[in-house]
Amino acid sequence: MGRPKEYTIEVIESEIERLQKSEAVRLARKEQKIYNKRKAYMNALMALEKRGKELQAEGITMENMREKLFGGVQEEEE
Repeated sequence: MGRPKEYTIEVIESEIERLQKSEAVRLARKEQKIYNKRKAYMNALMALEKRGKELQAEGITMENMREKLFGGVQEEEE
């Protein structure tokens, strides 16, 4: 379909309808969804890494975390 210089409402609506049925659009949409999920996961991991480095700089380790951060308070059992 050639691209007219100005689109009428009818042309716009028919092109939207055609594109919504397109396998190529569905494929690209799925790729975009996967990419966005992975990027969000990466950002979450980067934030955790940053916090972990802050804790390390404060001298906090896995062994002394409870004592240094919470004064040795025991976790409540459920």
